[in-house]
Amino acid sequence: MLTPDMKRIIEEQLLGFVATTAPDGTPNVSPKGTFFVVDDETIAFGEIRSPGTIRNLRTNSRIEINFVDPFARKGYRFAGTAIVVERGADTFDTLLGRYRGALGPRMRAIVAITVTKALPLTSPAYDDGKAEPDVRRAWTTRFRKLQPNERFME
Repeated sequence: MLTPDMKRIIEEQLLGFVATTAPDGTPNVSPKGTFFVVDDETIAFGEIRSPGTIRNLRTNSRIEINFVDPFARKGYRFAGTAIVVERGADTFDTLLGRYRGALGPRMRAIVAITVTKALPLTSPAYDDGKAEPDVRRAWTTRFRKLQPNERFME
């Protein structure tokens, strides 16, 4: 299910925007910066400071995640079901072994998502025939103007 390009976006961007639903039906969107690919059908994130997201997933395991490359203005939307794996559970250490970041010791749980649907996200910037290098250049220029004293993408 997860293509090489989907895996690349997750591994490069790390920051995914997670959508869950509260018990009263209220939507909740929360950024998570500890995502990793587990296998061809599973992605996961480490829970560090996500009490609302975890509470929502305990009552409704349905979840959606968006990853977008802000310069290419492309990404993916994933839907699936989540399982909260607490530290100390049999599979926690196995999942943690797939994570490559420095925040592993701070994770209280890992949320493993079985992806059931994956769709591409593409900016309307492409609708008029622009190629990715043109879109990337325009957005890189924009970000440089926003952060004139920062060095990036060099």
